[in-house]
Amino acid sequence: MNSRHEALGSKLDGETWCDMRVPWSYATDPNDEVVAVRTCAGLYDVSALNIVRVTGPDAVATLNGLVAIDVSTIAPGTARLGAEVNENGALVDDIMIICDGPDEYRVTHGSGATPEHLKKVSAGKNVSVEWDRDTHVLSLQGPASLKTLNPHTPMALETLPFFNHAKTTLFGKDVIIGRCGYSGERGYEVYCSSADAGEMWDSILAAGKEFGVVPASWTSLDLIRVESTLLFFPYDMPEGDTTPWEVNMGWGIDEDKQADYIGKQAVLSLRGRERVKQAGIVCDTDDAVEPGTRIFKDGKDVGVVTSSSFSRYLMKSLAMVHLLPDCTGLGTQVTLGGEPGICTGTVVRTPFYDPMRLRVEE
Repeated sequence: MNSRHEALGSKLDGETWCDMRVPWSYATDPNDEVVAVRTCAGLYDVSALNIVRVTGPDAVATLNGLVAIDVSTIAPGTARLGAEVNENGALVDDIMIICDGPDEYRVTHGSGATPEHLKKVSAGKNVSVEWDRDTHVLSLQGPASLKTLNPHTPMALETLPFFNHAKTTLFGKDVIIGRCGYSGERGYEVYCSSADAGEMWDSILAAGKEFGVVPASWTSLDLIRVESTLLFFPYDMPEGDTTPWEVNMGWGIDEDKQADYIGKQAVLSLRGRERVKQAGIVCDTDDAVEPGTRIFKDGKDVGVVTSSSFSRYLMKSLAMVHLLPDCTGLGTQVTLGGEPGICTGTVVRTPFYDPMRLRVEE
């Protein structure tokens, strides 16, 4: 895929992610790419995601020891995000468990502790744990994603529910298509072989050209995920020992799960003991406030900015933040950056964009 990204203006330099160079920018304006994703669709190369195949008689037992959700409840053809924590109950990675069939799973994860945790929980079990170095992941996000892909696959994409996936063909190539993404929009992730990735990228863009589909950079992906208030490890866990409860991630823990997992006792005991809470602030400035900026209320340090952007689509300066729990009430007025500070801000309902999260279900 490097030649495609370079042709679009990416230098593939700067910060890597998961030891892979990624297209942080193209020659196009990332704000224009955001508008395309919100109104048409944008195509992202998210192949830097780590994919691990976990198979065998002890696959469920292995994965149940890894995450706080009950893996045995994930039906074939579906997937779930879950909390992965350490022995102290702190979040250590972004992770999704994908069930392809009985005793057959794929794990996608970010840049955290999953490799060492998988090694620990698989020890002595009848299970195969193999990192997939061949699969590429192309993510088409936006309202035009369905009509772009649907004519070119034999499956009825319009019937595929959110967080479901199926094996099929696309443009005559063997793929897995999953309905998910990182944009807050309806979208699909296409898992294909490395040999087919370049041609698949070209074919999707060609098919979507009449609908306004464009290649989209990782900078626009970051802008979009802040608008949709989607967490990114470790940037939105700056304390280093952030718990799921502190980032409103209780949905990633099955509290009635019987199986033991790394950090189970610790994370369950930490519920109700949140030191901070994830919230959102609209800032009174025409620029993005730097992550790490301290937040004050009545002269008291009450929190920190974790992720931010100036959304040209919403025409607002947005900040994902951690605040003391008693400062998260809607309408709370704060100052960012000390006194008199960089600017003032107001705690608002999140996500900033599509607060009912309806667009991913459209």
